[in-house]
Amino acid sequence: MRFDLLTIFPEFFTGPFDYGIVQRARSQGIVEIAVHDLRSFTSDKHHVVDDRPFGGGDGMVFKPDPIFRAVESLLADETPSGDGGDDHDGKRTAVVLLSAQGRLFKQAEAARFANECRRIILICGRYEGVDERVAQHLATDELSIGDYVLTGGEIPAVVVVDAVTRLLPGALGSETSAVHDSFSDGVLDCPHYTRPAEFRGIGVPDVLLSGHHGEVARWRRRAALLKTLKMRPELLELVALTDEESRWLDEAGRANEDY
Repeated sequence: MRFDLLTIFPEFFTGPFDYGIVQRARSQGIVEIAVHDLRSFTSDKHHVVDDRPFGGGDGMVFKPDPIFRAVESLLADETPSGDGGDDHDGKRTAVVLLSAQGRLFKQAEAARFANECRRIILICGRYEGVDERVAQHLATDELSIGDYVLTGGEIPAVVVVDAVTRLLPGALGSETSAVHDSFSDGVLDCPHYTRPAEFRGIGVPDVLLSGHHGEVARWRRRAALLKTLKMRPELLELVALTDEESRWLDEAGRANEDY
């Protein structure tokens, strides 16, 4: 997987990808990350990337020309038409505009990128936004990492790279780790405990010390459902629950008790 990041602050990425799973994936050749200065794709001597919005209003807007130039330059080595279509291995290149107006980036989106793409170009917006023609005629996806406004797309770009990288084969130490992540099956992950078994008078659930794998699995599933009920109840509307799980959740919700 290759990530290309377009930004006016390339120095921002000095550090975030040099630690942990992403760094290990880079060193193993699982991912390649290239950062490009958007100003180098301008055509004027002052390297201007923004201008006032038509119709008035506050702030500045990223001009379309440098972004189109940058993306087209990156795509030129992929297909004769430079359109970023499917590659010879059947996987595609995604051109992702990161903006507050985008579709919410979720675990399913990360999995889709990891499974379908061999390359992701991330456009980091700034200021008041990016000319809408980029979203309409260049980007394949417009994404937001949450219902809040950031000063730019650099932090979201780090989030996307991290979330996708850890889903790539070989990136994690355990091939089952990503399978058990929060959101992987529509609900949050279950609570986790480690040694000591008792800390400041607070113990670990007995079932986790029992060695009974079936009971542990049952506890983890119910604990994950209860955690989801408490923290993100809207997620349960999209999850296929068994009749037993539905009854148990209903009782747990009415009791408002920990499992």
